[in-house]
Amino acid sequence: MEIKGKVHEIGALQQVSETFKKRDLIIEYAENPTYPEYIRFEALQDKTALFDTLKPGDEVEVSFNLRGRPWTNKEGVTSYFNSLVVWRLTALTNTAGAAAAPQYAAPVDINTPAGEEDDLPF
Repeated sequence: MEIKGKVHEIGALQQVSETFKKRDLIIEYAENPTYPEYIRFEALQDKTALFDTLKPGDEVEVSFNLRGRPWTNKEGVTSYFNSLVVWRLTALTNTAGAAAAPQYAAPVDINTPAGEEDDLPF
């Protein structure tokens, strides 16, 4: 699955155990700009590095897997949890500044000899 949105918040790296780490990313998704949604994604293990170059306000496309799992408490009540796990992230714009458009010289008519003006209307 994929979604485009604006980076709202980048979480700190969480070292859950000696061999497991994760990091959260909150994306502002504005399908309806009047009521934007704030969606939490998580990156696991080596994918946590995908968020290193991001800044709040960057436009991104997030590719993710939807995962779900049950959990049963001591009383026997089962709850269900969903996770959006990032596997690819593409920056669409970067607020650090995109490369400036190249500057070109004005066009020159190479068919008219120097000093002579062409008075044709087209």
